[in-house]
Amino acid sequence: MTADLPRPTDNAFLGSSVLGGSHEPTYAGALSFMRRRYSRDLNGVDLAVWGIPFDASVSNRPGARFGPQGVRRASAIFDGDPQYPFQMDPFETLACVDYGDCVFDYGRNADVPGHIEAQASEILKTGTHLFSIGGDHFVTYPLLRAHVAKHGPLALVQFDAHQDTWSDEGDRIDHGTFTGRAVREGLIDPERSIQIGIRTHAPETCGLEIIFGNELDDLGIKGVAERVKQRVGSGPAYMTFDIDCLDPAFAPGTGTPVSGGLSSREALSILRNLGDLDFVGGDIVEVAPAYDHADITSIAGASVALTYIGLLAERRLRGS
Repeated sequence: MTADLPRPTDNAFLGSSVLGGSHEPTYAGALSFMRRRYSRDLNGVDLAVWGIPFDASVSNRPGARFGPQGVRRASAIFDGDPQYPFQMDPFETLACVDYGDCVFDYGRNADVPGHIEAQASEILKTGTHLFSIGGDHFVTYPLLRAHVAKHGPLALVQFDAHQDTWSDEGDRIDHGTFTGRAVREGLIDPERSIQIGIRTHAPETCGLEIIFGNELDDLGIKGVAERVKQRVGSGPAYMTFDIDCLDPAFAPGTGTPVSGGLSSREALSILRNLGDLDFVGGDIVEVAPAYDHADITSIAGASVALTYIGLLAERRLRGS
């Protein structure tokens, strides 16, 4: 009887293909990122979307452990349509699964970085592109370790309100230290790395170029994108997007909001103009739905993920 229904639900479990949209009601069905099939089988898969529900390293408000749930929930409203502004369904081009969430013992925080790195490495060794949903910004550090083991030192393209270059003496679990640690360990090349939207000051820049939030009006979207492309060049890069890069008016659901940030439109437009960069991995972090209103922040987080995925699909279509 159900086989005759025109719009079956629960594509996350019952979908017959990892390609294409599901076209099921946005308000029903089992939730996964963009209704992708939940699977740990990466055979023939181009892209895995993976949740990392960890927020034990925050310096202000906790809650980003619910970020993967929030972004998945918000993404459902976009399923089944050509994705703006790409005018196509990227999942007709990219075979994509929702890989579920990272596994770790919440009572043993010192072990969490190793678990994230090891599980990310298992995904990457299959040749699958990995996009991760945090979690607080500390999770980017072990993700970088896993990606660098495969690709070598990377350029970092960091959308953020904070520099995250505070000293950690090598053993802190702290979301404000990942960039500095990554530079000191040689994971990222600071001469090719850039931070966008910064609205705070840390004691050191670690050699990264900074585009402060108050520079956007003078540079404009195209100007910011050109600065990023000139800095990064043609080598492999990693994109990390802290949702607090956005002004709290557009992303209230985060742990450390800072006024004066980018609008959703500005940030997405900048990212949209970075399709020439060789992104080998990326993440969206610090979405904390408990402080959100009407899923504003979760929708922005899902939109960042979809824009990044759209860039990957375009790159595949170009054959580059």
